[in-house]
Amino acid sequence: MKLTELLAGIPYTCVQGREDTEVTGVVYDSRKVKEGCLFVCIEGANFDGHIFAAEAVKAGAAALVASKPVELPKGVQAAVIQVEDTRYCLAFVSAAWFGHPAEKLKVIGITGTKGKTTTTYLVRSILENAGYRVGLIGTIEIIIGDTHIHADHTTPESYVLQEYFARMVEAGLDTVVMEVSSQALMLHRTQGFVFDYGIFTNLEPDHIGPNEHESFEHYLACKRLLFRQCRVGIVNGDDSHWKQVTEGHTCALESFGMGEECMLRAQDLQMVHQPGELGVRFQVGGLMSFTAQIQMPGRFSVYNALAAIAICRHFQIREQDIVRALQNARVKGRIEMVKVSDHFTLLIDYAHNAMALRSLLTTLREYRPNRLVCVFGCGGNRSRQRRFEMGEASGTLADFTVITSDNPRFEEPQAIIDDIKVGIQKTSGKYIEICDRKEAIGYAISHGQEGDIIVLAGKGHEDYQEIKGVKYPMDERVLIQELLEEGIPHI
Repeated sequence: MKLTELLAGIPYTCVQGREDTEVTGVVYDSRKVKEGCLFVCIEGANFDGHIFAAEAVKAGAAALVASKPVELPKGVQAAVIQVEDTRYCLAFVSAAWFGHPAEKLKVIGITGTKGKTTTTYLVRSILENAGYRVGLIGTIEIIIGDTHIHADHTTPESYVLQEYFARMVEAGLDTVVMEVSSQALMLHRTQGFVFDYGIFTNLEPDHIGPNEHESFEHYLACKRLLFRQCRVGIVNGDDSHWKQVTEGHTCALESFGMGEECMLRAQDLQMVHQPGELGVRFQVGGLMSFTAQIQMPGRFSVYNALAAIAICRHFQIREQDIVRALQNARVKGRIEMVKVSDHFTLLIDYAHNAMALRSLLTTLREYRPNRLVCVFGCGGNRSRQRRFEMGEASGTLADFTVITSDNPRFEEPQAIIDDIKVGIQKTSGKYIEICDRKEAIGYAISHGQEGDIIVLAGKGHEDYQEIKGVKYPMDERVLIQELLEEGIPHI
């Protein structure tokens, strides 16, 4: 493909060589440079691709895209293209390289602090139940037909994203639902196409710090970008930030929520607590009218369901199909029920910071358990403040806490546990410390009482434990099964 075709629609200056150079591929990692490729110099938090420009040319790159001057060996004939932002350029170049696959799909993008993962799976469940062929890109995995790929980022780099789109088109899919992180919007990973639907779930202070967002205002501003890149925006009208998030929007807007001004509403919520299961039944009003139930606890689960309903309404899905899909939907590691007893409820959740843990435990409190038992640890080589805060949250909201190990990474597990205890000792909460996570889970199950809700927090969908730089297999579902097979006493 000619360089001019890849750069169509992008302002640029050709500072060296021929802009109609034929290129054999698009590369942004200098280690993957091949003869005749276009190398895009990306500037990251810990590296700068411009430094490797000369190396890339020596390895055979026929052209470079850069945002600042690069030094090349004398006599080199490679084309050098100057642009304002190479990440922005990479997104458009990648879309062109793969033949603009997003134009052949209905693309749904979901952003927000919480609820992105659950909502993507709910949408996929509803649409697939109605006969659509749906790909998924998110925090847990990428799904292309029967292929499941482990996800390294919530939203992949623009080149990888376009490659996934292309594979979906090739596999005969017609729709893709994806999580859109603030980082992805900030780094232009989702440029080069237009979302058919952009969804906003909620916004709370998060991802603020080094290599993330400099302030909450910056975090909000990045979220806002989605609504300048979609045809229809669907927002949580109950969230206090929705007007700021949609400021300057270029799309049609719709709202969902529980407030009277929301266009699609949930009303008459009823908590459903059956042996080993938690859920919510509610009445859908406004743009649609029917009764729905979701097998996930809490008001936030209703918001996720409403977002999914609001999206699927545009696909002309029958109400009975929506109802059936919501009842059957399950999301790995997101308030995921694991049946071990008819006498108490056990669930797994990804809550791995104080904000998420408080929200989870507060929600579970609404079901009036005999005891609320929380099993959790904290990751190593992360802020100690998070440990103090999570300890205090569990001590305040749970009746009993089992402090254990999470991903200690390069720290000693006991040192992390000691930090958690600093927080929990600020409260009157009862606790026990059991460093081995399997043993901790076994203790919680074997001591389960009639009417208890036991939550294993922090690991969620993760199927490993990271120790001293090595990821060892560890899936809590497997641990539970092993414990039951070993004959652990339980009700």
